[in-house]
Amino acid sequence: MSKNVGGIDRILRIVVGLALIGATLAGLIGVWGWIGIVPLATGAIGWCPAYLPFGLKTCKSA
Repeated sequence: MSKNVGGIDRILRIVVGLALIGATLAGLIGVWGWIGIVPLATGAIGWCPAYLPFGLKTCKSA
């Protein structure tokens, strides 16, 4: 499981994830906002399973 999410992609995922979870906790959006856990987790670990079938990679090659 090598990293396939890098740089700005990771930052955006974490920000969007936190925003969705925060909005859910604040009562601004419904329970669907808990889906923010997915981008938060993929941004935190740097790996996205949805990128695999398409061969996408947004991080620099080592």
